[in-house]
Amino acid sequence: MAGLLAARVLADHYARVTVVERDRLPESADPRPGVPQSRHTHVLVTGGQQALESLLPGLVGELREAGAPWVGVPRDLVQWQAGAWYRRTPATAHLLTGSRPLTEWLIRRRVLADPRVETAQGTEVVGLEGDAARVGGVVVRERGSGASQGLRSLIADLVVDASGRSSKAPGWLAAIGAEPPREETLDTGLAYASCVYRAEADDSTDSLGYYIVPNPGQVHGAVVLPVEDGRTLVTLSGLRGGEPPTDHDGFTDFARRLPDPLVHRWLVKAEPVSAVHGFRNTANIRRRYDRSGPEGFLATGDALCAFNPVYGQGMAVAALNAVALREALGSRRTPGTRHVQRAVFRSSQQAWDISAGSDKTMPGATGNAAASRAVDRPVNWYLARVQRRAAADPLVGAAFRSALSLASPLTSLFAPRIARAVRSEGRPAPHPTRRGGGRPRAARLRREQHGPVNQFTGPRSGT
Repeated sequence: MAGLLAARVLADHYARVTVVERDRLPESADPRPGVPQSRHTHVLVTGGQQALESLLPGLVGELREAGAPWVGVPRDLVQWQAGAWYRRTPATAHLLTGSRPLTEWLIRRRVLADPRVETAQGTEVVGLEGDAARVGGVVVRERGSGASQGLRSLIADLVVDASGRSSKAPGWLAAIGAEPPREETLDTGLAYASCVYRAEADDSTDSLGYYIVPNPGQVHGAVVLPVEDGRTLVTLSGLRGGEPPTDHDGFTDFARRLPDPLVHRWLVKAEPVSAVHGFRNTANIRRRYDRSGPEGFLATGDALCAFNPVYGQGMAVAALNAVALREALGSRRTPGTRHVQRAVFRSSQQAWDISAGSDKTMPGATGNAAASRAVDRPVNWYLARVQRRAAADPLVGAAFRSALSLASPLTSLFAPRIARAVRSEGRPAPHPTRRGGGRPRAARLRREQHGPVNQFTGPRSGT
């Protein structure tokens, strides 16, 4: 995702952009080996939608036309967070919850339609060309049992690493005499497992899904969200030593550990239509390319800053990185690599603050970024109170969602009217299985999927 969006931006500045891809790309919206997390829940939050729309105008509408559900928050979700139920008041943010293969396929189709962008498929990078001062290309080889294993070089004016959280670029930089980046890590040991279901309309709720957010006192989580084609994707999570099983019976039984039986009851009634897939590589990793590195080399997406996937930020940050790349390249006649890298790095900062800030409080968190600083304690105390008040107070809730969805800066949570509301006391929200006067779940999902899509701002009032 990050590589495609970077290619879209770079095509406006370079004569030719080559996307080096390990996989043979599928012709439709299918999972592929190079994206092992694609079978799990992905959401595109508001900030990501805005960034994506600025890069590929009309893409959000294409996603909705292709069946990606449009889920209003908090209206359409039964949400438990920070030990409280969220009031299901009118939506102030929307999630696009189509599957990762669908989102990637539509982006790939748009980007690769540009004749300036080409792909080298079934090809993997094994090193860099250049020296400590400048990177001048990559060393590649073809993959596959029948392919030639000979090495060849692709010479380039700029190399962008978008190879994900498991990037090998630090070692490649060291091999040409360049300084590898310092890495900051924070790992809670979170693991998750996912399964696709089909379910009959649930008369017990008019919600579109469930969201159970883990915290230090309750370390198990669940996300139940609609995807395209009338399916529902369920992801359950736990920390190291308490990972969800990858068999159907064990997966269903694991949901008993959640703080409310509603997800377990839903799973018992639903029909699984896929295997259960597990994933454990969930550490927060930030590589400080903003501080060191040769000219001619940039990192973006998870190769630069990878987050605990439970916070749903990855796709949005890939888009925000690409927007920052576009703005940095356009801000000077010939911007240096360091200038551009710092701009891309800054576009990841808020998501890092959210993900790492939350994970520092989880039991058993490890890594060189796991320690909390004394200077952060007053801010952390205030943000914890914001989170608790967001459940029942619509004003605080709207501000909290806007910041979490990367649509507003975290500083907006310190605005005077928010601070006054945070200091006040309020009654907890009731169990939100039903909204007053709401429609049944199946009817609401049909409405959201097939409502007007010509307006990026969402469904028109009254639809």
